[in-house]
Amino acid sequence: MNEKTLIKGKIHYVGVNDRNKHLFEGMWPLPYGVSYNSYLIDDDIVALVDTVDACYFEVFLRKIRSIIGNRPIQYLIINHMEPDHSGSIRLIKQYYPDIVIVGNKQTFGMIEGFYGVTGERYEVKEGDFLDLGYHKLRFYLTPMVHWPETMMTFDETDGVLFSGDGFGCFGTLDGGFLDTRINTDKYWDEMVRYYSNIVGKYGNPVQKAMAKLGKLPIKVVCSTHGPVWTENIPKVAGIYDRLSRYEAAEGVVIAYGSMYGNTEQMAEAIAEELSAQGIRDIVMHNVSKSHPSYMLKDIFQYKGLIIGSPTYCNHIYPEVESLLEKILLREVKNRYLGLFGSFCWAGAAVKRMGEFAEKSKFELVGDPVEMKQAMKDITYEQCGILARAMAERLKKDRPNV
Repeated sequence: MNEKTLIKGKIHYVGVNDRNKHLFEGMWPLPYGVSYNSYLIDDDIVALVDTVDACYFEVFLRKIRSIIGNRPIQYLIINHMEPDHSGSIRLIKQYYPDIVIVGNKQTFGMIEGFYGVTGERYEVKEGDFLDLGYHKLRFYLTPMVHWPETMMTFDETDGVLFSGDGFGCFGTLDGGFLDTRINTDKYWDEMVRYYSNIVGKYGNPVQKAMAKLGKLPIKVVCSTHGPVWTENIPKVAGIYDRLSRYEAAEGVVIAYGSMYGNTEQMAEAIAEELSAQGIRDIVMHNVSKSHPSYMLKDIFQYKGLIIGSPTYCNHIYPEVESLLEKILLREVKNRYLGLFGSFCWAGAAVKRMGEFAEKSKFELVGDPVEMKQAMKDITYEQCGILARAMAERLKKDRPNV
């Protein structure tokens, strides 16, 4: 079994898969499940890097013992304290009472707060070092990627980066864990969705971390979610770099609410004209049907965003308003924004969405379109004008060829 778990040198994969959980953090759908990754370094001095969700502790412990038998674990390195990674700390401590926990100052406050665990510790600062024998580990603090205590551990011997949640994605590891042994197709969209929803707010800290890590000779990336990356490291790093810069491709997300189909017809008219103007990537989301995590994924991917809402109790349609709040929470930048809406007897939604435009600092494109009751010739014309304005703005960013 040891050969099946081996990553590089004396580093083994001892993570687990969760195919039962429906919602990650109680919010984000998991159509492909999720993995909780942990790594065992079977060196002269044995070290465990992160743990797994406590629900899977028995499986986790069996994997550890299949590699080291009854040998003790001297160090438990905690890169990230979210309970899906730290949940087994108390149990590990029970089985290995003399284990030394390695973390930074912020880590230990959380360990005591979450689990009441104390005992011998090694508190590390930026650049501190740990020699296990063959493997030589150095620690880099990466605060707010995406909690304040997060850090990454780099094995200088074999170029292995233990990156915590950084470079992670949704999806279980089916059979293998190395990207060279599995079909990675399902992970790319799930990486964007994971980043957009979990890490999305923290673009600047991600950029700082990547600048720091860019100086290291990284050959393997061991995240706490998703595959162990080897041959795909440039692609993974490129995705995280682009998303954390809030860069996006040419395309438009049309997100709308509609109670009786009239606002939806406005969305359809806008989409048709966008297509006629040569915009090929158009993604439409009915906010009452699409889960916010997929809408946010697409908003992170495309430059154009056109939002539509009927007036509801003199406010924005609730599901649209919820989406707007989620966009603001993630501090998405550098998007082009169009607005449209409808009302029956008194309009309010379009005006209130204008307040979102100011808060988001998105570039407002074209004139907002507001329709009373149902589609008319003038409404089709106004929707077309809005679509053409968005298409023209997007085309200005095209490289000169």
